[in-house]
Amino acid sequence: MNRLLLALSISVRFKRNLVLHTTGKQLNWLGLTLGCCGWLLPTTGITNPVLAAERIYASYAALERSISVAALEVYAKEGKLVDHLGLYTKYLNPQQLAQLRRVLLARADLSLVATSQFFYTSIGETLLERLGQVIQTESRQSGFYALRSALILAAADPEGLTLLNVLRKFPTSSIRVDLARSLQIVEELQGLLNQTNQAIALVKQQSTTETTQAPVNLSQQPDLRLSRGKFTWNKRTLTLNDRRRDRRFLADIYLPKTKTEVPVIVISHGLGSDRNTFEYLAQHLASYGFAVAVPEHPRSSAEQGQSLLAGRSYKVEQPSEFINHPLDVTYLLDQLQRLDSSDPSYQFNLQQVGVIGQSFGGYTALALAGAAVNFDQLQKDCKNLNDSWNVSLLLQCQVLQLPRTQYNLYDPRVKAVIAINPLTSSVFGEASLSKIQVPVMIVSSGGDIVAPALPEQILPFTWLTTPKKYLAVIEGGTHFSTIGVTDLTRDPFILPPQVISSNPAIARHYINALSVAFCQTYVTKLHQYRPYLSAAYAQTISQPPLTLNLIQSLSANQLTQSIQRSTQEIRSKE
Repeated sequence: MNRLLLALSISVRFKRNLVLHTTGKQLNWLGLTLGCCGWLLPTTGITNPVLAAERIYASYAALERSISVAALEVYAKEGKLVDHLGLYTKYLNPQQLAQLRRVLLARADLSLVATSQFFYTSIGETLLERLGQVIQTESRQSGFYALRSALILAAADPEGLTLLNVLRKFPTSSIRVDLARSLQIVEELQGLLNQTNQAIALVKQQSTTETTQAPVNLSQQPDLRLSRGKFTWNKRTLTLNDRRRDRRFLADIYLPKTKTEVPVIVISHGLGSDRNTFEYLAQHLASYGFAVAVPEHPRSSAEQGQSLLAGRSYKVEQPSEFINHPLDVTYLLDQLQRLDSSDPSYQFNLQQVGVIGQSFGGYTALALAGAAVNFDQLQKDCKNLNDSWNVSLLLQCQVLQLPRTQYNLYDPRVKAVIAINPLTSSVFGEASLSKIQVPVMIVSSGGDIVAPALPEQILPFTWLTTPKKYLAVIEGGTHFSTIGVTDLTRDPFILPPQVISSNPAIARHYINALSVAFCQTYVTKLHQYRPYLSAAYAQTISQPPLTLNLIQSLSANQLTQSIQRSTQEIRSKE
Protein backbone atom coordinates (compact mmCIF):
# COMPACT_ATOMS: atom_id res chain seq x y z
CA MET A 1 0.00 0.00 0.00
CA ASN A 2 1.27 3.43 -0.79
CA ARG A 3 2.31 6.36 1.32
CA LEU A 4 -0.97 8.06 0.42
CA LEU A 5 -2.49 5.79 3.06
CA LEU A 6 0.25 6.60 5.57
CA ALA A 7 -2.05 8.97 7.44
CA LEU A 8 -4.62 6.25 7.80
CA SER A 9 -2.08 3.71 9.01
CA ILE A 10 -0.86 6.07 11.75
CA SER A 11 -4.41 6.84 12.84
CA VAL A 12 -5.45 3.20 12.97
CA ARG A 13 -2.26 2.42 14.90
CA PHE A 14 -3.27 5.07 17.48
CA LYS A 15 -6.68 3.46 17.69
CA ARG A 16 -5.03 0.07 18.11
CA ASN A 17 -2.85 1.43 20.89
CA LEU A 18 -5.96 2.77 22.59
CA VAL A 19 -7.43 -0.72 22.55
CA LEU A 20 -4.21 -2.20 23.93
CA HIS A 21 -4.14 0.25 26.85
CA THR A 22 -7.78 -0.22 27.85
CA THR A 23 -10.04 -3.15 28.58
CA GLY A 24 -13.50 -3.53 27.09
CA LYS A 25 -16.31 -1.88 29.04
CA GLN A 26 -13.92 -0.29 31.53
CA LEU A 27 -12.92 2.20 28.85
CA ASN A 28 -13.62 5.69 30.16
CA TRP A 29 -15.50 8.34 28.24
CA LEU A 30 -12.55 10.66 27.90
CA GLY A 31 -10.33 7.95 26.44
CA LEU A 32 -13.03 7.09 23.96
CA THR A 33 -13.60 10.69 23.00
CA LEU A 34 -9.93 11.36 22.41
CA GLY A 35 -9.44 7.94 20.82
CA CYS A 36 -12.10 8.58 18.22
CA CYS A 37 -10.86 12.08 17.56
CA GLY A 38 -7.33 10.68 17.50
CA TRP A 39 -8.33 8.96 14.28
CA LEU A 40 -8.31 12.39 12.71
CA LEU A 41 -4.83 13.35 13.78
CA PRO A 42 -2.57 12.20 10.99
CA THR A 43 -5.00 12.04 8.13
CA THR A 44 -5.30 15.61 7.24
CA GLY A 45 -7.64 19.82 6.53
CA ILE A 46 -8.95 28.82 4.05
CA THR A 47 -9.68 31.20 6.39
CA ASN A 48 -10.91 30.75 9.94
CA PRO A 49 -14.42 29.30 10.25
CA VAL A 50 -17.27 31.48 11.46
CA LEU A 51 -17.87 28.97 14.26
CA ALA A 52 -15.30 26.94 16.13
CA ALA A 53 -15.81 24.06 18.54
CA GLU A 54 -15.69 25.07 22.19
CA ARG A 55 -16.61 21.80 23.86
CA ILE A 56 -16.55 18.07 23.16
CA TYR A 57 -19.64 16.18 24.38
CA ALA A 58 -19.56 12.42 24.81
CA SER A 59 -22.96 10.83 25.20
CA TYR A 60 -24.11 7.33 26.12
CA ALA A 61 -27.90 6.89 26.16
CA ALA A 62 -29.17 9.58 28.59
CA LEU A 63 -25.74 10.25 30.08
CA GLU A 64 -23.52 13.02 28.78
CA ARG A 65 -20.15 14.48 29.83
CA SER A 66 -18.12 17.26 28.29
CA ILE A 67 -14.68 18.84 28.25
CA SER A 68 -13.68 22.18 26.80
CA VAL A 69 -11.37 22.40 23.81
CA ALA A 70 -9.62 25.25 25.62
CA ALA A 71 -8.75 22.94 28.51
CA LEU A 72 -7.25 20.44 26.11
CA GLU A 73 -5.21 23.23 24.50
CA VAL A 74 -3.83 24.41 27.85
CA TYR A 75 -2.92 20.86 28.79
CA ALA A 76 -1.32 20.17 25.41
CA LYS A 77 0.79 23.34 25.37
CA GLU A 78 1.51 23.88 29.07
CA GLY A 79 0.87 20.53 30.73
CA LYS A 80 -1.67 22.12 33.12
CA LEU A 81 -4.94 20.40 33.98
CA VAL A 82 -7.67 23.08 34.04
CA ASP A 83 -11.46 23.21 33.84
CA HIS A 84 -12.76 19.72 34.61
CA LEU A 85 -9.96 17.91 32.81
CA GLY A 86 -8.23 17.16 36.09
CA LEU A 87 -11.26 15.19 37.28
CA TYR A 88 -10.72 12.62 34.59
CA THR A 89 -7.04 11.89 35.16
CA LYS A 90 -8.02 8.97 37.38
CA TYR A 91 -9.14 7.22 34.21
CA LEU A 92 -5.76 7.61 32.49
CA ASN A 93 -2.37 6.52 33.78
CA PRO A 94 0.69 8.80 33.41
CA GLN A 95 1.82 7.08 30.24
CA GLN A 96 -1.58 7.59 28.61
CA LEU A 97 -1.64 11.23 29.71
CA ALA A 98 1.77 11.78 28.15
CA GLN A 99 0.57 10.06 24.99
CA LEU A 100 -2.52 12.28 24.94
CA ARG A 101 -0.38 15.41 25.05
CA ARG A 102 1.83 14.16 22.22
CA VAL A 103 -1.18 13.18 20.13
CA LEU A 104 -2.83 16.57 20.53
CA LEU A 105 0.24 18.42 19.24
CA ALA A 106 1.74 15.97 16.75
CA ARG A 107 1.80 17.57 13.33
CA ALA A 108 1.17 15.81 10.04
CA ASP A 109 3.20 17.37 7.27
CA LEU A 110 0.48 17.44 4.65
CA SER A 111 -0.30 20.57 2.70
CA LEU A 112 -3.68 22.19 2.18
CA VAL A 113 -3.81 20.82 -1.37
CA ALA A 114 -2.77 17.33 -0.31
CA THR A 115 -5.38 17.24 2.45
CA SER A 116 -8.15 18.55 0.26
CA GLN A 117 -7.24 16.19 -2.58
CA PHE A 118 -7.21 13.09 -0.39
CA PHE A 119 -10.55 13.76 1.29
CA TYR A 120 -12.24 14.31 -2.06
CA THR A 121 -11.12 10.89 -3.31
CA SER A 122 -13.50 7.96 -2.96
CA ILE A 123 -11.27 6.41 -0.27
CA GLY A 124 -11.09 9.66 1.69
CA GLU A 125 -14.85 10.11 1.55
CA THR A 126 -15.43 6.54 2.70
CA LEU A 127 -13.25 7.18 5.74
CA LEU A 128 -15.11 10.41 6.50
CA GLU A 129 -18.46 8.63 6.27
CA ARG A 130 -17.33 6.12 8.88
CA LEU A 131 -15.92 8.78 11.17
CA GLY A 132 -19.08 10.85 10.75
CA GLN A 133 -21.11 8.09 12.40
CA VAL A 134 -19.17 8.65 15.61
CA ILE A 135 -18.04 12.27 15.49
CA GLN A 136 -21.13 14.40 14.96
CA THR A 137 -22.19 18.03 14.82
CA GLU A 138 -23.97 19.75 17.71
CA SER A 139 -27.33 18.79 16.15
CA ARG A 140 -26.25 15.11 16.22
CA GLN A 141 -25.94 14.94 12.45
CA SER A 142 -23.14 13.08 10.68
CA GLY A 143 -19.84 14.90 11.02
CA PHE A 144 -18.84 14.09 7.40
CA TYR A 145 -18.77 17.64 6.01
CA ALA A 146 -17.73 19.28 9.28
CA LEU A 147 -14.78 16.91 9.59
CA ARG A 148 -13.65 17.55 6.04
CA SER A 149 -13.91 21.29 6.60
CA ALA A 150 -11.97 21.10 9.88
CA LEU A 151 -9.22 19.01 8.34
CA ILE A 152 -8.78 21.33 5.40
CA LEU A 153 -8.88 24.44 7.59
CA ALA A 154 -6.32 22.94 9.96
CA ALA A 155 -3.99 22.13 7.06
CA ALA A 156 -4.28 25.75 5.88
CA ASP A 157 -3.48 27.16 9.32
CA PRO A 158 0.12 28.23 10.12
CA GLU A 159 0.16 25.84 13.10
CA GLY A 160 -0.52 23.02 10.69
CA LEU A 161 -2.49 19.83 10.81
CA THR A 162 -2.70 18.66 14.42
CA LEU A 163 -5.53 17.05 16.34
CA LEU A 164 -5.81 20.13 18.51
CA ASN A 165 -6.08 22.36 15.46
CA VAL A 166 -8.72 20.09 13.91
CA LEU A 167 -10.79 20.39 17.10
CA ARG A 168 -10.47 24.18 17.02
CA LYS A 169 -11.50 24.35 13.37
CA PHE A 170 -14.57 22.15 13.70
CA PRO A 171 -17.26 24.47 12.25
CA THR A 172 -19.91 24.06 14.97
CA SER A 173 -19.81 25.30 18.54
CA SER A 174 -19.58 21.77 19.90
CA ILE A 175 -18.49 18.30 18.83
CA ARG A 176 -20.58 15.33 19.83
CA VAL A 177 -19.14 11.83 20.13
CA ASP A 178 -21.51 8.87 20.08
CA LEU A 179 -20.07 6.88 22.96
CA ALA A 180 -22.19 3.79 22.30
CA ARG A 181 -20.87 3.57 18.76
CA SER A 182 -17.38 4.28 20.05
CA LEU A 183 -17.62 1.38 22.47
CA GLN A 184 -18.85 -0.83 19.67
CA ILE A 185 -15.88 0.19 17.52
CA VAL A 186 -13.40 -0.47 20.30
CA GLU A 187 -14.91 -3.88 20.97
CA GLU A 188 -14.78 -4.70 17.27
CA LEU A 189 -11.14 -3.67 17.09
CA GLN A 190 -10.34 -5.58 20.26
CA GLY A 191 -11.95 -8.66 18.78
CA LEU A 192 -9.97 -8.36 15.57
CA LEU A 193 -6.78 -7.78 17.52
CA ASN A 194 -7.41 -10.87 19.64
CA GLN A 195 -8.12 -12.96 16.55
CA THR A 196 -4.95 -11.77 14.84
CA ASN A 197 -2.85 -12.45 17.93
CA GLN A 198 -4.30 -15.93 18.20
CA ALA A 199 -3.62 -16.60 14.51
CA ILE A 200 0.02 -15.54 14.95
CA ALA A 201 0.29 -17.70 18.08
CA LEU A 202 -0.99 -20.65 16.02
CA VAL A 203 1.64 -19.96 13.34
CA LYS A 204 4.34 -19.95 16.03
CA GLN A 205 3.02 -23.21 17.42
CA GLN A 206 3.00 -24.77 13.96
CA SER A 207 6.53 -23.48 13.37
CA THR A 208 7.72 -25.23 16.54
CA THR A 209 6.04 -28.45 15.40
CA GLU A 210 7.66 -28.29 11.96
CA THR A 211 11.05 -27.53 13.51
CA THR A 212 10.80 -30.63 15.68
CA GLN A 213 9.68 -32.80 12.79
CA ALA A 214 12.38 -31.61 10.37
CA PRO A 215 15.42 -30.18 12.15
CA VAL A 216 18.20 -28.76 9.99
CA ASN A 217 21.74 -27.66 10.65
CA LEU A 218 22.94 -24.77 8.52
CA SER A 219 25.63 -23.55 10.89
CA GLN A 220 28.36 -24.26 8.33
CA GLN A 221 26.43 -22.74 5.41
CA PRO A 222 26.46 -19.12 4.20
CA ASP A 223 24.19 -16.63 5.95
CA LEU A 224 21.83 -15.65 3.14
CA ARG A 225 20.70 -12.54 4.98
CA LEU A 226 23.98 -10.70 4.66
CA SER A 227 26.37 -12.73 2.52
CA ARG A 228 26.44 -11.62 -1.10
CA GLY A 229 26.71 -14.19 -3.85
CA LYS A 230 29.76 -14.60 -6.08
CA PHE A 231 28.51 -12.46 -8.99
CA THR A 232 29.15 -8.81 -9.71
CA TRP A 233 26.56 -7.04 -11.83
CA ASN A 234 25.78 -4.06 -14.05
CA LYS A 235 22.65 -1.94 -13.94
CA ARG A 236 20.86 -0.82 -17.07
CA THR A 237 17.66 1.18 -17.43
CA LEU A 238 15.19 0.43 -20.21
CA THR A 239 12.45 2.71 -21.50
CA LEU A 240 9.39 0.66 -22.40
CA ASN A 241 6.46 1.87 -24.46
CA ASP A 242 3.36 -0.29 -24.70
CA ARG A 243 1.38 1.67 -27.28
CA ARG A 244 -1.56 -0.70 -27.12
CA ARG A 245 -2.22 0.29 -23.50
CA ASP A 246 -0.70 3.78 -23.70
CA ARG A 247 1.85 2.82 -21.04
CA ARG A 248 5.33 4.29 -21.11
CA PHE A 249 7.57 3.35 -18.19
CA LEU A 250 11.12 2.66 -17.05
CA ALA A 251 12.59 -0.60 -15.83
CA ASP A 252 15.94 -1.15 -14.15
CA ILE A 253 17.77 -4.35 -15.10
CA TYR A 254 20.44 -5.75 -12.79
CA LEU A 255 22.62 -8.05 -14.94
CA PRO A 256 25.10 -10.51 -13.40
CA LYS A 257 28.45 -10.54 -15.19
CA THR A 258 28.44 -13.99 -16.74
CA LYS A 259 28.49 -15.49 -20.23
CA THR A 260 25.75 -18.01 -19.52
CA GLU A 261 22.00 -17.60 -19.50
CA VAL A 262 20.58 -16.36 -16.22
CA PRO A 263 17.13 -16.78 -14.66
CA VAL A 264 14.95 -13.68 -14.32
CA ILE A 265 13.29 -12.24 -11.22
CA VAL A 266 10.81 -9.36 -11.58
CA ILE A 267 10.15 -7.15 -8.54
CA SER A 268 6.83 -5.27 -8.53
CA HIS A 269 6.48 -2.31 -6.17
CA GLY A 270 3.37 -1.18 -4.28
CA LEU A 271 1.24 1.91 -4.76
CA GLY A 272 3.06 5.17 -4.27
CA SER A 273 6.48 3.50 -4.50
CA ASP A 274 8.90 3.16 -7.40
CA ARG A 275 11.66 1.02 -8.81
CA ASN A 276 14.09 2.11 -6.06
CA THR A 277 11.94 0.71 -3.25
CA PHE A 278 13.50 -2.76 -3.39
CA GLU A 279 16.89 -1.82 -4.79
CA TYR A 280 18.53 -3.58 -1.84
CA LEU A 281 16.80 -6.85 -2.77
CA ALA A 282 17.52 -6.49 -6.50
CA GLN A 283 21.24 -6.10 -5.81
CA HIS A 284 21.24 -9.03 -3.40
CA LEU A 285 19.54 -11.34 -5.90
CA ALA A 286 21.80 -10.19 -8.75
CA SER A 287 24.83 -11.21 -6.69
CA TYR A 288 23.42 -14.75 -6.66
CA GLY A 289 23.21 -14.89 -10.45
CA PHE A 290 19.68 -13.65 -11.16
CA ALA A 291 18.87 -11.02 -13.75
CA VAL A 292 16.54 -8.77 -11.77
CA ALA A 293 14.04 -6.58 -13.64
CA VAL A 294 12.30 -3.81 -11.67
CA PRO A 295 9.60 -1.89 -13.55
CA GLU A 296 8.19 1.42 -12.37
CA HIS A 297 4.47 1.06 -12.83
CA PRO A 298 2.98 4.27 -14.27
CA ARG A 299 -0.10 5.84 -12.65
CA SER A 300 0.60 4.06 -9.36
CA SER A 301 4.19 5.03 -8.64
CA ALA A 302 5.66 7.60 -6.27
CA GLU A 303 5.16 10.16 -9.05
CA GLN A 304 1.43 9.44 -9.03
CA GLY A 305 1.37 9.88 -5.26
CA GLN A 306 3.15 13.21 -5.53
CA SER A 307 0.70 14.28 -8.25
CA LEU A 308 -2.23 13.62 -5.93
CA LEU A 309 -0.57 15.44 -3.05
CA ALA A 310 0.25 18.37 -5.33
CA GLY A 311 -3.30 18.60 -6.67
CA ARG A 312 -2.62 17.31 -10.17
CA SER A 313 -4.61 14.13 -9.69
CA TYR A 314 -7.89 13.18 -8.00
CA LYS A 315 -7.31 9.43 -7.72
CA VAL A 316 -5.38 7.48 -5.12
CA GLU A 317 -5.50 4.60 -7.56
CA GLN A 318 -7.21 3.93 -10.87
CA PRO A 319 -9.21 0.66 -10.80
CA SER A 320 -7.61 -0.22 -14.14
CA GLU A 321 -4.27 -0.58 -12.35
CA PHE A 322 -5.48 -3.92 -11.02
CA ILE A 323 -5.25 -5.05 -14.62
CA ASN A 324 -2.36 -2.94 -15.84
CA HIS A 325 0.11 -3.84 -13.08
CA PRO A 326 0.29 -7.54 -14.07
CA LEU A 327 0.22 -6.60 -17.77
CA ASP A 328 3.21 -4.30 -17.19
CA VAL A 329 5.18 -7.33 -16.01
CA THR A 330 4.04 -9.42 -18.96
CA TYR A 331 5.02 -6.64 -21.37
CA LEU A 332 8.40 -6.32 -19.65
CA LEU A 333 9.02 -10.06 -20.05
CA ASP A 334 8.07 -9.80 -23.74
CA GLN A 335 10.66 -7.04 -24.21
CA LEU A 336 13.32 -9.01 -22.37
CA GLN A 337 12.62 -11.91 -24.69
CA ARG A 338 13.06 -9.61 -27.69
CA LEU A 339 16.34 -8.27 -26.30
CA ASP A 340 17.55 -11.79 -25.62
CA SER A 341 17.02 -12.63 -29.28
CA SER A 342 18.52 -9.44 -30.75
CA ASP A 343 21.26 -8.28 -28.38
CA PRO A 344 24.05 -10.74 -27.40
CA SER A 345 24.84 -8.68 -24.28
CA TYR A 346 21.60 -9.97 -22.76
CA GLN A 347 21.46 -13.64 -21.78
CA PHE A 348 18.07 -14.35 -20.22
CA ASN A 349 16.53 -17.71 -19.44
CA LEU A 350 12.87 -16.83 -19.72
CA GLN A 351 11.87 -20.38 -18.91
CA GLN A 352 13.03 -19.59 -15.37
CA VAL A 353 11.08 -16.54 -14.16
CA GLY A 354 10.04 -15.58 -10.66
CA VAL A 355 8.04 -12.57 -9.45
CA ILE A 356 8.35 -10.82 -6.09
CA GLY A 357 5.89 -8.09 -5.14
CA GLN A 358 4.96 -6.05 -2.08
CA SER A 359 1.45 -4.83 -1.21
CA PHE A 360 -0.18 -4.04 -4.58
CA GLY A 361 2.87 -5.68 -6.10
CA GLY A 362 2.05 -8.77 -4.03
CA TYR A 363 -1.39 -8.79 -5.61
CA THR A 364 0.38 -8.47 -8.99
CA ALA A 365 2.59 -11.49 -8.31
CA LEU A 366 -0.38 -13.69 -7.38
CA ALA A 367 -2.37 -12.55 -10.43
CA LEU A 368 0.53 -13.50 -12.71
CA ALA A 369 0.72 -16.87 -10.94
CA GLY A 370 -2.85 -17.68 -11.94
CA ALA A 371 -5.25 -16.08 -9.44
CA ALA A 372 -8.08 -14.45 -11.39
CA VAL A 373 -10.01 -11.34 -10.34
CA ASN A 374 -13.02 -12.64 -8.40
CA PHE A 375 -15.99 -10.38 -9.11
CA ASP A 376 -18.42 -12.63 -7.23
CA GLN A 377 -16.39 -12.37 -4.03
CA LEU A 378 -15.97 -8.62 -4.43
CA GLN A 379 -19.71 -8.17 -5.01
CA LYS A 380 -20.39 -10.00 -1.76
CA ASP A 381 -17.74 -8.35 0.42
CA CYS A 382 -18.16 -4.80 -0.81
CA LYS A 383 -21.85 -4.62 0.09
CA ASN A 384 -20.93 -4.17 3.75
CA LEU A 385 -17.78 -2.11 3.32
CA ASN A 386 -18.69 0.24 6.18
CA ASP A 387 -18.75 -2.69 8.60
CA SER A 388 -15.16 -3.75 7.91
CA TRP A 389 -11.95 -2.56 9.55
CA ASN A 390 -9.85 -4.04 6.76
CA VAL A 391 -8.46 -0.89 5.15
CA SER A 392 -7.26 -2.73 2.05
CA LEU A 393 -10.88 -3.41 1.05
CA LEU A 394 -11.21 0.29 0.20
CA LEU A 395 -8.84 -0.40 -2.67
CA GLN A 396 -9.96 -3.91 -3.54
CA CYS A 397 -13.59 -2.85 -3.94
CA GLN A 398 -12.62 -0.31 -6.60
CA VAL A 399 -12.26 -3.26 -8.98
CA LEU A 400 -16.06 -3.33 -9.21
CA GLN A 401 -15.83 -0.14 -11.27
CA LEU A 402 -14.26 -2.18 -14.08
CA PRO A 403 -16.27 -3.95 -16.77
CA ARG A 404 -17.11 -7.41 -15.53
CA THR A 405 -15.23 -9.75 -17.82
CA GLN A 406 -12.59 -12.45 -17.62
CA TYR A 407 -9.21 -10.74 -17.43
CA ASN A 408 -6.39 -13.05 -18.46
CA LEU A 409 -3.48 -11.99 -16.26
CA TYR A 410 -1.78 -15.37 -15.86
CA ASP A 411 1.69 -15.59 -17.40
CA PRO A 412 2.94 -19.18 -17.92
CA ARG A 413 6.56 -18.01 -17.86
CA VAL A 414 6.22 -17.29 -14.14
CA LYS A 415 7.38 -20.37 -12.25
CA ALA A 416 7.25 -19.12 -8.64
CA VAL A 417 6.12 -16.02 -6.73
CA ILE A 418 6.70 -14.27 -3.41
CA ALA A 419 3.88 -11.97 -2.25
CA ILE A 420 4.82 -9.58 0.59
CA ASN A 421 1.88 -7.99 2.46
CA PRO A 422 -0.43 -8.69 -0.52
CA LEU A 423 -4.08 -7.72 -0.98
CA THR A 424 -5.96 -10.98 -1.52
CA SER A 425 -9.13 -11.56 0.50
CA SER A 426 -11.79 -10.19 -1.85
CA VAL A 427 -10.06 -9.42 -5.12
CA PHE A 428 -9.14 -13.12 -5.27
CA GLY A 429 -10.86 -15.00 -2.48
CA GLU A 430 -10.55 -18.72 -1.96
CA ALA A 431 -11.92 -19.61 -5.38
CA SER A 432 -9.10 -17.84 -7.24
CA LEU A 433 -6.17 -18.45 -4.89
CA SER A 434 -6.90 -22.18 -4.94
CA LYS A 435 -6.24 -22.18 -8.71
CA ILE A 436 -2.56 -21.25 -8.34
CA GLN A 437 -0.33 -24.23 -9.11
CA VAL A 438 3.18 -22.73 -8.96
CA PRO A 439 5.19 -22.46 -5.71
CA VAL A 440 4.08 -19.52 -3.55
CA MET A 441 5.52 -17.77 -0.54
CA ILE A 442 3.34 -15.27 1.33
CA VAL A 443 5.06 -12.88 3.73
CA SER A 444 2.92 -11.26 6.42
CA SER A 445 3.62 -8.62 9.07
CA GLY A 446 1.94 -8.99 12.45
CA GLY A 447 1.50 -5.23 12.90
CA ASP A 448 0.17 -4.51 9.40
CA ILE A 449 -3.00 -2.42 9.67
CA VAL A 450 -3.13 -1.52 5.96
CA ALA A 451 -3.38 -5.09 4.63
CA PRO A 452 -4.05 -6.91 7.93
CA ALA A 453 -2.26 -10.19 8.48
CA LEU A 454 -5.22 -12.42 9.35
CA PRO A 455 -7.71 -11.63 6.53
CA GLU A 456 -5.18 -10.75 3.83
CA GLN A 457 -2.37 -13.27 4.30
CA ILE A 458 -2.80 -15.90 7.03
CA LEU A 459 -6.31 -17.06 6.13
CA PRO A 460 -5.63 -16.78 2.35
CA PHE A 461 -2.56 -19.00 2.84
CA THR A 462 -4.92 -21.78 3.94
CA TRP A 463 -6.78 -21.43 0.63
CA LEU A 464 -3.72 -22.27 -1.46
CA THR A 465 -3.76 -25.78 -2.89
CA THR A 466 -0.31 -25.79 -4.48
CA PRO A 467 1.81 -28.32 -2.54
CA LYS A 468 4.79 -25.97 -2.49
CA LYS A 469 3.62 -23.12 -0.33
CA TYR A 470 5.14 -21.14 2.52
CA LEU A 471 3.89 -18.58 5.00
CA ALA A 472 6.41 -16.28 6.68
CA VAL A 473 5.16 -14.08 9.52
CA ILE A 474 7.27 -11.17 10.76
CA GLU A 475 5.90 -10.58 14.23
CA GLY A 476 6.14 -6.87 15.08
CA GLY A 477 6.56 -5.86 11.45
CA THR A 478 4.29 -3.38 9.69
CA HIS A 479 3.17 -2.82 6.12
CA PHE A 480 6.26 -0.70 5.50
CA SER A 481 8.94 -2.70 7.34
CA THR A 482 10.45 -4.35 4.26
CA ILE A 483 10.66 -1.36 1.93
CA GLY A 484 14.02 0.23 1.23
CA VAL A 485 15.62 3.19 2.90
CA THR A 486 15.43 5.34 -0.22
CA ASP A 487 11.65 5.05 -0.18
CA LEU A 488 11.45 5.88 3.52
CA THR A 489 13.23 9.20 3.13
CA ARG A 490 11.68 10.50 -0.04
CA ASP A 491 9.57 13.66 -0.10
CA PRO A 492 6.87 14.80 0.46
CA PHE A 493 7.26 13.38 3.98
CA ILE A 494 9.16 10.78 5.94
CA LEU A 495 7.54 7.66 7.31
CA PRO A 496 7.55 7.88 11.12
CA PRO A 497 9.29 5.08 13.06
CA GLN A 498 6.02 3.78 14.54
CA VAL A 499 4.73 3.14 11.02
CA ILE A 500 7.89 1.43 9.77
CA SER A 501 8.49 -0.55 13.01
CA SER A 502 11.72 -0.63 14.95
CA ASN A 503 14.84 -2.05 13.28
CA PRO A 504 13.41 -2.46 9.75
CA ALA A 505 16.87 -3.64 8.62
CA ILE A 506 16.03 -6.96 10.30
CA ALA A 507 12.94 -7.34 8.11
CA ARG A 508 14.93 -6.51 4.98
CA HIS A 509 17.53 -9.13 5.91
CA TYR A 510 14.75 -11.71 6.25
CA ILE A 511 13.50 -10.82 2.77
CA ASN A 512 17.03 -11.17 1.38
CA ALA A 513 17.45 -14.65 2.83
CA LEU A 514 13.98 -15.97 2.02
CA SER A 515 14.05 -14.60 -1.54
CA VAL A 516 17.42 -16.15 -2.39
CA ALA A 517 16.45 -19.51 -0.92
CA PHE A 518 13.00 -19.58 -2.55
CA CYS A 519 14.15 -18.40 -5.99
CA GLN A 520 17.16 -20.70 -6.06
CA THR A 521 14.97 -23.65 -5.08
CA TYR A 522 11.99 -23.07 -7.36
CA VAL A 523 13.22 -20.88 -10.21
CA THR A 524 16.71 -22.24 -10.85
CA LYS A 525 15.95 -25.68 -9.33
CA LEU A 526 19.01 -25.69 -7.06
CA HIS A 527 17.58 -27.88 -4.36
CA GLN A 528 20.57 -27.53 -2.05
CA TYR A 529 18.84 -24.30 -0.98
CA ARG A 530 15.67 -26.08 0.15
CA PRO A 531 16.84 -26.51 3.79
CA TYR A 532 16.79 -22.71 4.09
CA LEU A 533 13.04 -22.87 3.46
CA SER A 534 12.28 -24.43 6.81
CA ALA A 535 10.82 -23.47 10.14
CA ALA A 536 14.13 -24.45 11.74
CA TYR A 537 16.12 -21.99 9.62
CA ALA A 538 13.62 -19.21 10.30
CA GLN A 539 13.98 -19.80 14.03
CA THR A 540 17.77 -19.76 13.65
CA ILE A 541 17.86 -16.30 12.06
CA SER A 542 14.89 -14.86 13.98
CA GLN A 543 15.77 -11.97 16.27
CA PRO A 544 13.82 -9.44 18.33
CA PRO A 545 12.04 -7.14 18.02
CA LEU A 546 10.93 -8.55 14.64
CA THR A 547 10.76 -12.29 15.17
CA LEU A 548 10.29 -14.58 12.18
CA ASN A 549 8.26 -17.76 11.79
CA LEU A 550 8.04 -19.81 8.60
CA ILE A 551 5.58 -22.65 8.06
CA GLN A 552 4.51 -24.87 5.18
CA SER A 553 1.23 -26.23 6.51
CA LEU A 554 -1.84 -24.65 8.06
CA SER A 555 -5.49 -25.46 7.46
CA ALA A 556 -8.52 -23.20 7.62
CA ASN A 557 -10.06 -25.61 10.13
CA GLN A 558 -7.04 -25.29 12.45
CA LEU A 559 -7.26 -21.52 12.21
CA THR A 560 -11.00 -21.40 12.86
CA GLN A 561 -10.86 -23.74 15.84
CA SER A 562 -7.93 -21.89 17.41
CA ILE A 563 -9.66 -18.51 17.12
CA GLN A 564 -12.93 -19.91 18.48
CA ARG A 565 -11.18 -21.39 21.52
CA SER A 566 -9.41 -18.12 22.18
CA THR A 567 -12.65 -16.14 21.88
CA GLN A 568 -14.43 -18.45 24.29
CA GLU A 569 -11.59 -18.16 26.82
CA ILE A 570 -11.69 -14.36 26.65
CA ARG A 571 -15.47 -14.26 27.11
CA SER A 572 -15.29 -16.63 30.06
CA LYS A 573 -12.94 -14.21 31.84
CA GLU A 574 -15.14 -11.14 31.31
